[in-house]
Order: sequence, then structure tokens, then C-alpha cells
Amino acid sequence: MAVSTSPETPIPVGEVSRLIGGWIDRLGAVWVEGQITQLSRRPGAGVVFLTLRDPSYDISVSVTCYRQVFDKVADVVSEGARVVAHAKPEWYAPRGQLSLRAAEIKPVGVGELLARLEQLKKSLAAEGLFAADRKKPLPFLPQLIGLVCGRASAAERDVLENARHRWPAVRFAVRNVPVQGVHAVPQVIGAVQELDALPEVDVIIVARGGGSVEDLLPFSDEQLIRAVGAAVTPVVSAIGHEPDTPLLDLVADLRASTPTDAAKKVVPDVGEELARIGQLRERAWRAIDGFVQREERGLAAALQRPCIQRPQRMVEDREEQVTALLERGRRTLGHLLDRADSELTHTLARVVALSPKATLERGYAVLQKPDGTAVRSPAEVGADEELRARVAEGEFRVRVDGPPGAVAPPA
Repeated sequence: MAVSTSPETPIPVGEVSRLIGGWIDRLGAVWVEGQITQLSRRPGAGVVFLTLRDPSYDISVSVTCYRQVFDKVADVVSEGARVVAHAKPEWYAPRGQLSLRAAEIKPVGVGELLARLEQLKKSLAAEGLFAADRKKPLPFLPQLIGLVCGRASAAERDVLENARHRWPAVRFAVRNVPVQGVHAVPQVIGAVQELDALPEVDVIIVARGGGSVEDLLPFSDEQLIRAVGAAVTPVVSAIGHEPDTPLLDLVADLRASTPTDAAKKVVPDVGEELARIGQLRERAWRAIDGFVQREERGLAAALQRPCIQRPQRMVEDREEQVTALLERGRRTLGHLLDRADSELTHTLARVVALSPKATLERGYAVLQKPDGTAVRSPAEVGADEELRARVAEGEFRVRVDGPPGAVAPPA
């Protein structure tokens, strides 16, 4: 429960330590798992001192136990081993230190570790961390490769030598970290995240040589698996030998059976690429040469055609056709004009024959009154009325003689 304090009413350090001890005592005994990082067995001492560390979170806690408790597992437990301890938290008030008093210690066997890894594998697979569609493709020719490995290790040497032998211009950003033990997981995670944050790094290789199941456990740690799954840069797993399959192999974008295999899969071979370029150039040359030869044959065949060898022949043939058509057109037009002229002559003759002038030329005359009205009946004129007589060659005036109607109509 919270304690009410203020600057005016503080509580002593001893009281605080006592209260903390009371709260810790309420926790009771618990089963705790960790990896032994320090082990102290002083000759003649009745108490054994250990330090248990959580490899995933870089947290340690001191553990004490009686010698007879530790002697039961002394033959199978050493520094670096994973154990499960049944212990009660204890608070040492004078120094303000927390420790665990172990009443029973059990080593974590390989079978149990493998069972836990299988359960973790299923859990992560259900989340989709191992899905194929999450895999990122590797660049064809990486300019800068990030390498996470042990310092001066065979894995580092294999990767560097094989990669530079295949492509001498390749560059590496090497991060040396512990690859086993309690410090391996946080430092490997930090190295991967550091390289992933560098935009010039094209691919990251996590490499380690072979080892026992316990030695390779850091590369099946859940925190490391999630860190690799969240990386933007493609990650290649090159852990152990061919039979070794840590969970890192499943989440990585590419699994290499060995560090040497990782160098071969990440870096192309300059000799092979030069040979491939030579083959492609040869194929391109053959394709271009074949195309040119086909076009030359087609051009030669076109040049052999009569219209190409004697192009004026086409014009001459068309000239004869045009001449014939022109002659036909002229003949047709002449016939049409002759026919039209004949029809016009006949029509003109009919018009002339029917015109009033022709009638006048035969001796007839037309009498008109002063207003131009033609006289058609003797009853239309009066005595002494002056009329105009129109004949073929002109007109003259006449006067009516006699009373109206005295002139007899012509027979």
C-alpha cells in the first residue's frame, strides 16, 4: 500500500527498506528461469552464489542456495547453463539489495528446450512472421553489406574472404558481437538495428559457426526474431551448419546453410557475371547479324523486281492507257458535240419557221393601234383611225378608209 509522506513528514531510509522487505515477502516462493552467468563455490562455504540472467532483456538477479541444494546438480550445471529454480525473494535491508534464496534447482534439458522452441515456433508462425510474402528480395549487387558475427571468428573470415574472392569491390560494415552466452541476444539485436538504420547498407548477414543446441539458443530468441522481422533491410541467416535450424532461419529473408554459403548467395561471382555478359553479347551479336542478313536478302529480292529495275516501265504502261482513254474521250466528246449541233440546227429551223418574222417575210403585215395593240378584227378600228402596219422590212402608217366594219374579212 502507498505510504503518505511529504517534505515536512518524511520517513527514514530504514523504514523504507523495511517496507520494501515487507512487500517482497508477500510475493512468496516462485519458479524462475534464467541463464547462469556467474557461479561462486568457495571451498568450505555452506552457501553457493549464482547470478541468473534473462538473455532476452539483459536483466540479472543474484541467487543464493545452500551447498547441499547445489550439489544435487553440480555435475550438470555450470556457467552458461539454463536452469529453473524454486526460490523465495529476499530483501537485505542493511544494503538495500534484492536476491533470491533457491530451495531447488533444476537444469533445463535439451529436450525441454527443443519443446519450448517448437511451441515458440508455432506461436510466431501463427502471427505470420515466417510467411513467404514477407520475404524481401536481395539486391543483385550489394554495394555495402552489413555483417553481424563474432570477433575474429571463422564465420567472419569465411564471409569476408569468399565475398571478396567473388567480387573484389564489395564493401562490408562489420559489427562484432558475442554470438553465444547471456550477452549475445541484446548485442545482436542492437547490431542488426544499427545496420538497418544505415541507408547505405543493402543487406545484412547474421553469421555464426556451428555449435551445440545451447550455443545456438540466442538465435532462436523471441526478441531477436521480432527485431529481424521488423527490419527494413533484407537479412540473411547463416547460423551453424546445414542441420542447424534456429528460428532466425525462418524469419530471415534468406537462409544460408553456412557462412560461406551466405557469401555465395549474397555476392555474385565476377567471373560468372563476365562469362554471362560475354554470352549475352554473343547472343545479341547473333541476333543483330541475323536481322541484318534477313533485311539484306529482302532488299536484294526487292531490287530484283521489274518495277525496281525499270521503274519507267510502269509509267510507260500507264501512258498508253492514258492515251487510249484520252482518244476515247475525244471521240465521245466529238460525237456528243456533233449530235448537239445537229439537234440545234433542227431546232433553229423549226423556230425560224414558226417565228412571226418568217410570216412577215412571206408578205403578211401586222396592224397595230397607236398603243401597240394588234388589230385582229375590223370591228376593232374606226373610220379614219390611224394605224401602224409592220412588215418584214419595217413599218409604215395607214389610215382606215370607210365606216367601221366596211372592210371585208379575208377569204
